[in-house]
Amino acid sequence: MIRSATRRLSVAAICTFMAAASVSLGAPAAGADPIYPVAATDPFYAQSAGIDDVEVGDPLDVRPMPPIAAFPATDVWQVKFRSTNSQLEPIAATTTVLVPHNRPVDGPLLSYQHIINALSPRCSPSRTLYETDPDLIIREAPALNVALQRGWTVALPDHLGPTAAYGAAKLGGYITLDGIRAVQQVPHLKLVNSPVGMAGYSGGGMATAWAAALAPEYAPDLNIVGVAEGGVPMNIGKMANALSLQPHPAFGLALAAAIGLEREYPERLPISEQLNEEGLQLRNEVANACTNGLLTAGAGKSAAQIAKTTDMMTSEEAWAVLDENSVELYPGVPTAPIFEWHSPTDALIPVDSIDNTIRRYCEAGATVQSELFPTPDHLSAAALGAPQALEYLDARFRGVPAPSNC
Repeated sequence: MIRSATRRLSVAAICTFMAAASVSLGAPAAGADPIYPVAATDPFYAQSAGIDDVEVGDPLDVRPMPPIAAFPATDVWQVKFRSTNSQLEPIAATTTVLVPHNRPVDGPLLSYQHIINALSPRCSPSRTLYETDPDLIIREAPALNVALQRGWTVALPDHLGPTAAYGAAKLGGYITLDGIRAVQQVPHLKLVNSPVGMAGYSGGGMATAWAAALAPEYAPDLNIVGVAEGGVPMNIGKMANALSLQPHPAFGLALAAAIGLEREYPERLPISEQLNEEGLQLRNEVANACTNGLLTAGAGKSAAQIAKTTDMMTSEEAWAVLDENSVELYPGVPTAPIFEWHSPTDALIPVDSIDNTIRRYCEAGATVQSELFPTPDHLSAAALGAPQALEYLDARFRGVPAPSNC
């Protein structure tokens, strides 16, 4: 790919691009080394020995969990499974499974990729549902209860992986697909022949879109009958180029994306080496934070404040990492029917990248229904499109042929 001189990678660009969205090695010995989250004390989350010999998607551990009042008449299970990181190396990942009492054997299975803006695994659904963020239940319970009342089993993967690699979008696709495989292999869940749907918005939509694009090659064994993806940041490199060095109220999320990408690509994106003392102090402060902590610590700050220089890298390798995590630039085309929705005036994500991606899918013969919801606000578009997304998936589960407006 030919790149223009304007595509100069800086810590400023990487730190800024995710302001729109959304095994521990301990603290680094030297300030320039990557920083990883504190290890979980719960042994369920430990990376399993002998994982090299396990097939992707195979369950490693399964446990029942206490019921959650927000989801009545629903059992809760957690499944640890073998997946892969962005380098195709084995990792152990987790998903939480909500099983309604009225579900039929081999009934619909929905993998719902929640928005996770965080640098700690404790901020992922398997733990926030019980420990750190009761607001998660308040925000998600209405839509999830619609699915549960219809007899759908719902899987909530921790799609940022064991190191909470926020920003590593392709990783989320692998984990989502392997989580579905794992859930279908747990005998007492009785989902082995279930039709599968996937859904998510914004950062969760990014994991969903990646899973849909990867599935034909990575997981052709899955019977994915429908995908609902909304507000997807389809090109994170374009987001990096578009944003400036000015202070931003959501800069903490931007810095989190830079730290998360460094965790996933420590040799290709050595972000910590480029931070000044203030930057390293802020990095250490947010290294185990969830959304509110990230926003509070980074409010009003900018990349220019925390970087040794505002343009320190011109690495083609580093830009390649951003490209590799941009669905717009991935050549694969989903074979499952897709419902896609977004605002035509969304200021937080590159809408032209969504349009380009959907156009490419349509030209390749994919079945896509793309809908616009006229609101300038990124998150309000999520609420406006959610009912139609649920109805779309319901029709796919019932075997109704998917519409297309390509």
